[in-house]
Amino acid sequence: MEGSARVFHAAGAAGVSTLVHASSVGVYSPGPKDRRVDESWPTEGIATSAYSRHKAEAEKLLDRFEAERPEVRVVRLRPGLIFKREAASEIRRYFAGPLLPNPLLRPGLIPVTPDTERLRFQAVHSHDVGEGYRLAAINGEARGAFNLAAEPVVDGAAIADLFQARTVRVPRKVLRTVADLSWRLRLQPTDASWLDLALDSPLMDVSRAREELGWTPKRGATEALAELLAGMRHGAGFDTPPLAAGAGGPARIGELRTGVGARDL
Repeated sequence: MEGSARVFHAAGAAGVSTLVHASSVGVYSPGPKDRRVDESWPTEGIATSAYSRHKAEAEKLLDRFEAERPEVRVVRLRPGLIFKREAASEIRRYFAGPLLPNPLLRPGLIPVTPDTERLRFQAVHSHDVGEGYRLAAINGEARGAFNLAAEPVVDGAAIADLFQARTVRVPRKVLRTVADLSWRLRLQPTDASWLDLALDSPLMDVSRAREELGWTPKRGATEALAELLAGMRHGAGFDTPPLAAGAGGPARIGELRTGVGARDL
């Protein structure tokens, strides 16, 4: 949040004409899974998610900037989950941890996947998000918030299809307990608040981006997710520090040494 505030201040001080802010579906308050909401849905975030609360706070800082700098054209993009092959190693480190064997993600090796109430989320390929940012930057009439997501909505059945598995109904409370316990035991680095974010965030209507920016994703949501999973199986990455395939160290020893799920207090 402090970094965002500094960027906003620097943009104003430099006299730039346009500021495009990277927001997220995480900015939204809990919402429906059986219909789509537009950009007017409340943006108070998901209370249990630090990520979500911080995204909401960053947009409040942006509101203040807009009020103080009306001469600056401000655009905020709110994409769903962003996937691509080259992000596979980073996402595996951040959300699955070093104990996940890459070959296990091959279709047919995982027999069952959970089907939980409200397990419905939207995804989009990073290249399509990049095109959204390009369009927002060059369209001098574009202002305000734009949702970005591809079709179809990803649910338990779609995930099962990707793994050639069958679904097993798992109550939310059970799934959250497993996520929380495995995090506390440092078996994986993702605390239960990320599950809350996935289950409570609303489905977004992307009509405004299509109509006003001319944005149309070229890749489907399940296609983007399948690309990510294939990248995880092969340990894919990219030649930048955050995306580097070897960032965890040989045999992932760096990840294990620093403590799976450890947090500085």
